[in-house]
Amino acid sequence: MKKTEEMRTEYRREDLGKGVRGKHYADYQKGSNLVLLKPELAKIFPTNEAVNAALESLVGIARAAAKLPPSVTRTRTKRAA
Repeated sequence: MKKTEEMRTEYRREDLGKGVRGKHYADYQKGSNLVLLKPELAKIFPTNEAVNAALESLVGIARAAAKLPPSVTRTRTKRAA
């Protein structure tokens, strides 16, 4: 493929307007929390509200489990006699 440094004849530089350095920099700095779901999960959680509700519920369960004493959360195995 041939690379050229010239613009095509149908494009004119003056039609493109003046470029602005750093125009989207502030938005870039904010970042993004975009997450892609597998199609099977997207059927179960069709909206961002559904995903957020499920995740908040999971966090609540995890926090509640973390507050239990260690003896309750672990299962003890019996030793062979």
